[in-house]
Amino acid sequence: MKDIKKIRKKQQSYFYTGATKDVSFRMKQLSVLKQAVLKYEDRILEALKKDLNKSAFEAYETEVGVVLTEITHTVKHLKAWAKSEKVKTPFTHFLSRSYIYAEPYGVVLIMAPWNYPFQLMIAPLIGGIAAGNCCILKPSEYATHTAKVLVNLIEEYFEEKFVAVIEGGKDVNERLLEENFDYIFFTGSIPVGKIVMEAAAKHLTPVTLELGGKSPCIVDKDVDLKKAAKKIIWGKFLNAGQTCVAPDYVYVHTAVKEELIQYMKDTIKNFFGEDPKESEDYVRIINHKHLHRLSNLLVKDKILFGGEVDPEQRYIAPTIMAGVTWEDAVMEDEIFGPILPILEYHSIDEVIDKIRNFAKPLALYVFTKNKHIEKEVIDNLSFGGGCVNDTIMHLASPYLPFGGVGPSGMGAYHGKASFDVFSHRKSILRSSTLFDIKFKYPPYPKTLNLLKKIMK
Repeated sequence: MKDIKKIRKKQQSYFYTGATKDVSFRMKQLSVLKQAVLKYEDRILEALKKDLNKSAFEAYETEVGVVLTEITHTVKHLKAWAKSEKVKTPFTHFLSRSYIYAEPYGVVLIMAPWNYPFQLMIAPLIGGIAAGNCCILKPSEYATHTAKVLVNLIEEYFEEKFVAVIEGGKDVNERLLEENFDYIFFTGSIPVGKIVMEAAAKHLTPVTLELGGKSPCIVDKDVDLKKAAKKIIWGKFLNAGQTCVAPDYVYVHTAVKEELIQYMKDTIKNFFGEDPKESEDYVRIINHKHLHRLSNLLVKDKILFGGEVDPEQRYIAPTIMAGVTWEDAVMEDEIFGPILPILEYHSIDEVIDKIRNFAKPLALYVFTKNKHIEKEVIDNLSFGGGCVNDTIMHLASPYLPFGGVGPSGMGAYHGKASFDVFSHRKSILRSSTLFDIKFKYPPYPKTLNLLKKIMK
């Protein structure tokens, strides 16, 4: 096992040399990372196939391609992002100038989950490098093949004093969290997120937590149901539902419920055929522990479509459940699997009131042509981010910060937000040496009324 304390100290010493603060160095390292991803592309796709049965297309679409696009965008804009920003100076600071400098935190820890084990490791790394930090990476122990590829890629292209990978399970996570990092970026479940935040608090270490929650998908009666079904089914069963922003459940207007469900059934067959187990495009559950958890959420009498389970293949069919209530086990926590409960409503106010009773979700989706409904949902519900008449796609834009709110997370990244999240904004006031306001020093003048006029 690698000496975690030794690696952190080595990175801290390297950071103090100032090498990583040079913008040209950062850009070069991002180019090196892109070169590494391109060289390892086939091995990454093969590992994702072994870990999750991801097809080459889905693995590239949601993991490799996302990372390459992010690197290209970052390199293009990094010089502008890294420049000091001159801001206004108040009249009371006469002959002074104000600036904000984006400085790296130092040595940062990035902890990735298993559901998108490559993308969710490398995407934060891009931000860490861009901001000028040294980075220690902790891949998920569940996606073992992808973790091995990550280790080989990083060790071939980067020095340990700059970027290091540390593998292991729960014991390694605990040892990492005992260290005093300058920043921690964690993606994973809410329970583990709480553990990370508690550990960080002991050192007053700032954190970004990318968590999850039950992300609603609201379907109004005034919508193209066929298109809505296609987008919902794609977003839900992408990666077999093992996506933190997957539609967790559908809240559909009672007037169009049956029609929407029929379109959903047709769409599943169009996507994956009559037997999804035979489809090359349908992902498997990560391990038997999660398969067992998901299997226990299935209620035979409420399954309208799917429901088949094959433990040997870690397979659960794309499943639609109806007649579901908020008391059912499937509605207690984030599903994180290929089970889609359907609930119905009569008025949008009813939906808003109900969703408000639960934790703020990471994502929310609303399908409607009605601008009033759209506004009501966006204005009255708090959630990390989402889409109108689509699912998942807000994540793919480098111009939209991605992150949660409340229990679904804190902090955001992607594009410039990735640079910002790994940078401390340091404020500097540069005062003139030519003039000094004696007014501010004691013994104070008897002109309080003048002071009040100036500082009103």
